[in-house]
Amino acid sequence: MISTVNNFHTFKPDRTYGCQMNISDTEIAWSILQKAGYSRTHELPEADVVLLVTCSIREKAEQTIWNRLKHLTALKKRCQKHKPLLKIGVLGCMAERLKTKLLEQEKLVDVLAGPDAYRDLPRLLSLGYRGQRASNVLLSLEETYADVMPVHQTPEGHSAFVSIMRGCDNMCSYCIVPFTRGRERSRPLSSILEEVRMLSDQGVKEVTLLGQNVNSYRDFSEQHFICSEGSTQLSRGFKTVYRTKQGGLLFSDLLDKVSQIDPDMRIRFTSPHPKDFPDEVLQLIQERRNICKQIHLPAQSGSSRVLHAMRRGYTREAYLDLVENIREIIPGVNLSSDFITGFCGETEEDHQETLSLVREVGYNVGFLFAYSMRKV
Repeated sequence: MISTVNNFHTFKPDRTYGCQMNISDTEIAWSILQKAGYSRTHELPEADVVLLVTCSIREKAEQTIWNRLKHLTALKKRCQKHKPLLKIGVLGCMAERLKTKLLEQEKLVDVLAGPDAYRDLPRLLSLGYRGQRASNVLLSLEETYADVMPVHQTPEGHSAFVSIMRGCDNMCSYCIVPFTRGRERSRPLSSILEEVRMLSDQGVKEVTLLGQNVNSYRDFSEQHFICSEGSTQLSRGFKTVYRTKQGGLLFSDLLDKVSQIDPDMRIRFTSPHPKDFPDEVLQLIQERRNICKQIHLPAQSGSSRVLHAMRRGYTREAYLDLVENIREIIPGVNLSSDFITGFCGETEEDHQETLSLVREVGYNVGFLFAYSMRKV
C-alpha cells in the first residue's frame, strides 16, 4: 500500500499470492519503489495505492484475487472523500493474463504491471495519480532484474529466496506459465553470487534458488560462457519440446559456485523439472554437505498416457528410473512431488496408476491438486 507523506510515498503490498517466485517479485518491486522515493506502510488507512502481486496458476487463485479486488474497490468508494488518491494496482501473472478484463471491462484497477514490467512501476503510478489507467504487460526475452537487489521481507530472518532465472520453455499442455512469464532467460552468475554473499554477510543461514524451471539455468552473459561446448544435459529417458540448447554456464556450475560461498549456509532450489537432473547435478548434491539432500521431483501423473497428453516429455518408466538413479547417487534423499488429478481424458485406470506410483516411490511430501478447468 502507498500513502503520500510530505510529497514522498510509503507503500505496503496488500497481498502476495501464489508461488515463491511471487514472494521474490514482491521484494524486487519493493526495491524499485524504494529507489524511486517510496517507503512502506503496514496500515491500510494510510495507503493511497494498494498493490496485489497475483497468481494465475489455477482458477481458485484467480477467484480469491477477484474477491479481494471487489473488497478493495468497495473500500475505495467509501474512502473517496477523505482519500481521493487511493489507487489499486495488480502485479504479476494475473495482470498478464487478464489485462483487458481487469483494466477495461471490470474496471477494478488503476495500474497493471506484468512480471517483466516492475521497473516501470514509478511511471505507471505517476500516471495513476493523474487519473489515468496505466498498464505495462510486455514480456521480455532479457529481463532478469539482475541489477535490482531485492528488499527482503524479513531482513532479520535466517532464510531467503534468490531468483536465478525467469520464464519457462517446457510448454506443458496444462500450464499457463510460459504465457504469463515468457521464455526462459537466466540471471548472470556474477549477480547471483553477489546477492548470496550479501545474504551470508547478513547472517542468512539458508538460501533457496528460484526459477520456474530452476535446473534449466543457462547463463550466456559472458563470452567464454557462450563459447563453451556444453549442450542441454537431460535425465536419461527424458526429452524436450524445444531444440537442444548449446553453450552457456549450466545449473551444475552455478550450484557448485553458490555452495562454496559459505559452507555453513544451506542451499535449496525450486521448482525443477525432472528432465534436468543429469548425474553431474546429483553427484554435486551428494558431495556438498550444505546442499540439502531433498529433491522436488514433480511427476504430475503416474500414467504414461496422461503424461503424453500433458506434454511432460517422459514416461512412467523413465520417471521411476530417475528416482532409482537419484537414490543410488544420494542415499537417504528426501523426495517430494506434485500431482494433478482429473486431467482432461484421465480415466479411473490412469488415476490408479498415479496412486500406485505414489506408493512405489514413497515420497516424503506430496502436493496434490485437482485439475482446474476454466475459460482461456
